[in-house]
Amino acid sequence: MVRLAGAVALCAMLAAPHYAAADADALWYIVNEQCVPDQQQFHSPKPCDQVDLAAGYVVLKDRVGDTQFLLMPTAHITGIESPEILAPGSPNYWNAAWQARHFVDERAHRTMPPETISLAVNSADARTQNQLHIHIDCLRLDVQAALREHAGDIGTAWGLFPAKLSGHDYMAMRIDRPDLGDANPFVLLADGIPGARADMAQYTLVVVGDPGGFVLLAGHGSGEELQDHACAAAH
Repeated sequence: MVRLAGAVALCAMLAAPHYAAADADALWYIVNEQCVPDQQQFHSPKPCDQVDLAAGYVVLKDRVGDTQFLLMPTAHITGIESPEILAPGSPNYWNAAWQARHFVDERAHRTMPPETISLAVNSADARTQNQLHIHIDCLRLDVQAALREHAGDIGTAWGLFPAKLSGHDYMAMRIDRPDLGDANPFVLLADGIPGARADMAQYTLVVVGDPGGFVLLAGHGSGEELQDHACAAAH
């Protein structure tokens, strides 16, 4: 009964957009107290949609939007500033998140082109939860248009993107690879922008699919603002 009561209370809390700022550990509770134990004991990922114990992550449908999912480590990792994500041999959660985009396809009832899908991690100040989570969802149509217009301005090293996105400046770089298996965006940010490794908490990071690879966008604040949780690209 105690667990049931806790689950009911949690469900009520999760109904609020972006979870409850009053409980910054809500996502960690879902991962550690529900999804992982249920997978271990009952071979069911619920309430998550996927639990990969070997790879160390879960995928959870977010309460906001029809197509938004979150990928989270099974380890307790706070966010983009956590040293664990830059440690040698650490999992590439971005690659796992990109592979999990099929959940967006299923909710959109179509296979979404790669340039319409985005992954985002917010900065420490812009997030409400203290468990690393990568937002997986559609990209805003205006951001898609800006990336197409300025595709020739994005190189394989970080440079200032020539247009503001959602009113904010972003740095951009291109990854000319079919997947993120050998390219960890956290490491590319930390090692590619001067001073970023010592100031990761201030950064937001967004990965956008591209027909030839990926575009990385780094700024300050909430990269999630570039996503479209109504997924207009699917309509």
